[in-house]
Amino acid sequence: MKKWIIDPVHSEIAFKARHLMISTVRGHFNKFEGEITAKDENLTDAVISFNADVNSLETRHPDRNGHLLGADFFDAEKFPKMSFESTSVKRVKDTLEIDGNLTIKDITKAVSLKAEINGTNTDMYGKKVTAFDLTGKINRQDFGVTWNAVLETGGVLIGDEVTIEAFIEAQEA
Repeated sequence: MKKWIIDPVHSEIAFKARHLMISTVRGHFNKFEGEITAKDENLTDAVISFNADVNSLETRHPDRNGHLLGADFFDAEKFPKMSFESTSVKRVKDTLEIDGNLTIKDITKAVSLKAEINGTNTDMYGKKVTAFDLTGKINRQDFGVTWNAVLETGGVLIGDEVTIEAFIEAQEA
C-alpha cells in the first residue's frame, strides 16, 4: 500500500453557498490535514480522509466569519473539527467516484463526491506527488446547520445546498 499525505500549502478545502438566492458566497478552511492510502498511484481502492479545523474558516469578511463560527452555524466552540473518510473509491478513466462519511457538528452523513485526477509527478526533492480536484454537494440542514432568515421579497437569505470543493496535492510518504 502507498500512503500519501495531503499538502496543506498546495491544497485547499472550500465551500460555496447561495446568498439572497441570487449570488454565491465562498469560504475555505486555512487549517486541515489528511491522507490517502492506495494500492498504487492510480488511487485504485483508495481510502481518503481529512480533518478541517472549523475555527480556521475564512470568507474574507470578519463579521460573516464570526457568525458562521457561532451557534447559528458551525458552533465551532462545541464542534471544532469537520471530518471526512471515504468508504468506497472507484476510478473511472481520469475521475474518482468517492463515497464516504462527512461529519459536521458531530452529525455524520453519507456523501458522494467526484474528483478529476490531474496526474502524478515528481517534485524537486524526488518525491512522488499526486493531485486531484474534488467536488460534491450537501444539504447543510442535514448536518444541523439550519439558521436562516426569510426575505421580504420571498425566499431565504442562505441556500440549503452547499458545494464542497477541494483542490488536493498529496505527497507520497
